[in-house]
Order: sequence, then C-alpha cells, then structure tokens
Amino acid sequence: MSDTGPTDPVDEALDGDDDERVGLEHGAGGAATRDLVSEVLTAGFPADDATVGLADRDDGAVIPVGDRNLVVTTDSHVIQPPFFPGGDIGRLAVSGTVNDLAVMGATDVRALTSAVVVEANYPKAKLRRVAESMAATCEEADAAVVTGDTKVMGHGEVDGVVVNTTGVGVAEHVTPDSGLSPNDVIIVTGSIGQHGISLLAEREGIEFGADLSSDVQPLNDLLAEALAVAGEDVNAMKDPTRMGLAGALNELADKSGVGIEIREERVPVPSDVKGAGEMLGLDPFQIANEGVAVLGVAPTAAEDVLAALRDHPKGAEAAAVGKAIDDHHGRVVLDTGLGNRYLREPAKEPAPRIC
Repeated sequence: MSDTGPTDPVDEALDGDDDERVGLEHGAGGAATRDLVSEVLTAGFPADDATVGLADRDDGAVIPVGDRNLVVTTDSHVIQPPFFPGGDIGRLAVSGTVNDLAVMGATDVRALTSAVVVEANYPKAKLRRVAESMAATCEEADAAVVTGDTKVMGHGEVDGVVVNTTGVGVAEHVTPDSGLSPNDVIIVTGSIGQHGISLLAEREGIEFGADLSSDVQPLNDLLAEALAVAGEDVNAMKDPTRMGLAGALNELADKSGVGIEIREERVPVPSDVKGAGEMLGLDPFQIANEGVAVLGVAPTAAEDVLAALRDHPKGAEAAAVGKAIDDHHGRVVLDTGLGNRYLREPAKEPAPRIC
C-alpha cells in the first residue's frame, strides 16, 4: 500500500462531497448561476440599504444618495478568442459594463474602473490593442476609466488576459428587470444572435459564406433616447447577453410576476444567423448578444419609444415583438405562427463561453 501522506481534515471538510462542485454551467448566467450566487456567494452578507441590491440579482445595484439614484455594476470578461470580427475583449468589457448601467436607467455614466489580469509572456502588442479598444469605446460611450489595477500571473495560470470593469452612473428613473406590468409592450432594439454566432465561427474556423460580425457596442446613447421620450413609462430594461433573448425574457417574466407573449415573426434575426444556427443546431433566441437591449414599455408610450429608437443609428432594426400578459406567470409563450410553445431559458450555455 502506498503512503500518500496524512490527510488534512480541514481540506477534507472544505472539499466536501464530490457531487457539490462548481461546474461551467454555474458561470453561464442562468438558473445555475443564480443558485450559486444566492446559496453560496452572497448567503452570508448582511442586508443592504440599496433600492436594488444583491437579493434582486439585477444588472446593477441602485443606491439612494439624497434625491439621486446611484447605480453601480461590475463584471469580469473572459473570452476566446479575445479578438473577433466586430470587436475584442476591450470593447466587450467597456460595452458590457456601460450597458449594465444603461438598462438600469443610468445612461449617464460617471466613471469606470478597469482591473486587468495578464498571463506572463502575453504579447505587449496585444495588450496595447486591448487598451486602445477600451479607450475608443469609452469615447463612444462618453465615459472614462478613472482608476484600475493590474496583475500578472504565471504562464498557464490564467488564459491570456482577463478584464474586470466596474461602472458608476446616475439614473433619474430606475428600470429594474422586475418592473413589467400586464400589457407592457416588449421591444428589442436590434437583431439578435450576431455576437454568439460570429464569435463561435471565428473560434472554430467555420465559414458560413456570410459576413458575420459581433454586435458589441455601448447602448447608453440609444437607451437615453427611449427614456427621453417616455420617462417613467419605460418600466423595465435588460440586455440579453449570455443566455440570449430567451434567458432575458424568462428572467423579466419571473421577477415581474407576469407572463410574456412573443410573436416569433416579429423578432429581428439576420438570415446568416438563422442559417448558421440551423447548421450548428443552435437557437438564435438562446445565443448571446452584446449590442441589444430588451425594453418593457407602457402601451401608451410604445410607438414613441419605437420611433425614437429607429431614428438612432444603433436602433434602426428595433421592433415591438410582444407584450406582458396576466397569464402564464413567470413564463414566456412563443407564437410561432403555427402554434404556441413555451420559450424556455436554456439549462446551460448552448455554446462554449462567448462573453
């Protein structure tokens, strides 16, 4: 019998049952992520005074400061490949954080932070390209990185480069993902599925015979237009990132205690995304987006919001795709034109990590 050395009882206790391990599905942004966060990562935190806080699991926290709503959000970005058609990890990091602020109503971005973790031997030219991309995207979003941190890990201890960004903004009107009411019109600001499909094609070297490109972009200027014309009639907003439109709609329905009815034919899906999705067995409704937002708008203001979005270069393909209903609470009903079915949130990320 070989002697493997003494077993540390503390390590043994901390390791726990082999069945209770963190899996990739816990980082995919769906139900498994929410369970991990609520049951493990935030279970011991004291109650907060935020208007929207940890327990709400929204895109950011809302902290009352006098008569203002301060919105704070943070995100870590890991993506392969880090450079892809339409963007890179730097543009993704700034856009993702700006958009998390914007869908909370904080289109006025006051400051960003940037923490970069780099693998030893990573080419400086690539790191410079990431930094330049972040700077350009900040200029587009009228935002600025005001502080940050840098760490270098040993070769093989991190996959190339990881970027964390935190954002702070101010919202006159907060738009949480729990704010939908029956009859609210559901609007998407653009075509879905482009980011995930284009990134997957780049990673796997697949040629679809189409000019696929990620939609990654900051949306605060676009969403500011919607808020300018409708104000408090914009009841909820969310960006459909890792779990796609299906995940965002299910979360909106669940948190708001309503059902959502979607007309499939009204959802803008590019033909090349449809074709690539069919080839790969992927549903565009479940594919990540990085330049699209979902809005829930009071029916009296929906036409004005839609017109304002379409007048903006980033919202030319905006569409009203359905409505919130007082039925099928917490679920999304998809009208396919041939019948109805539930549009479910995927149990795990349908493609390898793409944001």
